[in-house]
Amino acid sequence: MSQLWIKICGMMTDEAIEAAGEAGAEAVGFVFHEASPRHLSLETAAALQAAVPAGVDRVAVFLHPAQALVDAVIERLRPDWIQADLADLRALQLPARQQVLPVLRGGGPWPQPPPARVLVESARSGMGEPADWQAAARHARETELVLAGGLNAANVGEALRRVRPFGVDVSSGVESRRGVKDPGLIREFIEMARLASAQVAREKASR
Repeated sequence: MSQLWIKICGMMTDEAIEAAGEAGAEAVGFVFHEASPRHLSLETAAALQAAVPAGVDRVAVFLHPAQALVDAVIERLRPDWIQADLADLRALQLPARQQVLPVLRGGGPWPQPPPARVLVESARSGMGEPADWQAAARHARETELVLAGGLNAANVGEALRRVRPFGVDVSSGVESRRGVKDPGLIREFIEMARLASAQVAREKASR
C-alpha cells in the first residue's frame, strides 16, 4: 500500500499551513465559496501561497462556482488541483492539463467508469457530517478514493480500517471552532492517520 494521501482543507492562516506541511500532509485546500466560514478572497489566498511548502499540493475548492471565479483563481494562483462537484466540473471550461478532484456526495449516483481520483463527501461540506463509509468501501476498490466528511483524530483510524481509501480529507475535524484551524489538532490528525494506515498495511501483508 502506498503512503496515505492526506489533505487538510479550509486553510486560512500561515500557521495552519505550516503545521500541515511540517506534519507531512500531501495537500492543503483553499476554499472559494462565500457562504463558507473558510472562504478566502483572491488577495488573501495569494498571500497564503508563500507559506505552502514545496512538494505540498495546493487545492482550490469550489461549490457550484461561476466560470469567472474559477478562471480568476486559476490565473492568479495556478492551483495544482481544482476540487468541485462532478457535475460542476463537467460544466466548467478548464485548462487541458489542469488536475481535477471531483466530489461525489452521499446518495448520488456513482459514475461509470469512475474518475481516476474522486473525493467522497457527505451531502454538506465542512459541517462535520460523515460520508457513507459502507458505500465508500465498495468504491475504494475501483479508483483512488479520498474519504472526507466528519473525520477527526479519534475516528480516522476506524475509517481507514473500514474503507481502505487512497486518501483522507479533513476540515472541521481539526478546528478549535468553526472555520478556525488548530495547528495542534492538524498534527494530531496526521499522526493518527499515519499510524492507522501503517497498521492497516501490516494487517494486509500478514494475511
